[in-house]
Amino acid sequence: MLISTKGRYALRVMIDLAQNKESGHVAMKIVASRQGISLKYLERILPVLTKNGLIEGVHGKGGGYRLCREPKEYKVGEILRLTEGNLAPVSCLECNAPVCERKDQCHTIGMWTDFHKMINDYFDGITLEDLMHRNTELSEDEK
Repeated sequence: MLISTKGRYALRVMIDLAQNKESGHVAMKIVASRQGISLKYLERILPVLTKNGLIEGVHGKGGGYRLCREPKEYKVGEILRLTEGNLAPVSCLECNAPVCERKDQCHTIGMWTDFHKMINDYFDGITLEDLMHRNTELSEDEK
């Protein structure tokens, strides 16, 4: 499993909006500049986040984007599943995947299923609020 730039940038945008939520609606060009992401690339990510109710966009003077919920209410897994499509480590576990003809004889499906659950549980256990404070709370191993 490899998280694409779309997923990583979506997290950066969401964290930026969370850190600046007191500013109200934030112009995407400001977020793009702060995060070092091209505005053109963000224009591919924002519709996914807006359409699924994670952020709200307002056009015109004084417009921009803001979070729809508090940072502690956003799970990293939710954001990644929206931008990545799924977090399955193998194709047979992807959403709407055809049933594998070897499923009944597969000796590894249990391992992949457990790993898939671990990935989802891990990312669903982290919130935007957690990520906002992550750099300031490095563990001893990370220092």
